[in-house]
Amino acid sequence: MNTRLEPHWNEQGLAPTIVQDARTGEVLMLAWMNAEAWQLTQDTGEAHFWSRSRQSLWHKGETSGNVQHVVEIRLDCDEDAILLRVEPAGPACHTGEHSCFFQFVGGQRSTVANQPSNVLEQLYHVILARKQNPRPDSYTAQLFERGLAEISKKLGEESVEVIVAALGQPDERLVSETADLLYHSLVLLAARNVSLEQVEQELERRRK
Repeated sequence: MNTRLEPHWNEQGLAPTIVQDARTGEVLMLAWMNAEAWQLTQDTGEAHFWSRSRQSLWHKGETSGNVQHVVEIRLDCDEDAILLRVEPAGPACHTGEHSCFFQFVGGQRSTVANQPSNVLEQLYHVILARKQNPRPDSYTAQLFERGLAEISKKLGEESVEVIVAALGQPDERLVSETADLLYHSLVLLAARNVSLEQVEQELERRRK
């Protein structure tokens, strides 16, 4: 990262910071940086901000586990606004939504965020967050605690249920069982530290 450039800070020593999902292009949140947050973000590779309400530095995901791994940092043409392109390890919004911009007001609703690949990416990041910061009431965290063998066994059970649904049950049941299979497949990938991107790259290689 180019540490020589620095934003033109406003009178409060801050610059507005737009955070964007590097994989999907979705805008995740708007925050603020000061010089210290700017430097920490570059030094650690994880997003740091300045909280105007708490008047303190804020390491995104420090308590929730929903850290944002920085892929790229840009400045606008006037060098007074920052764009962070990140790979999020979980929801950006404190409400649990992937993006803080989830309240639809008007215009034509985009279907980009509803594409299957994006949904799987978002789910995978939530699974990673549960692995890194387990919660007692989380089924995902419980799976990780049981270990790879049990996760693999559960995946086998889900595969059988998909086959049974395909051979004699309604479409709704097949859809539900397939969703279970995909979820447990992502848990298995996370347990082995294999990224969803690796699978996507393999599929792309085969498509060619």
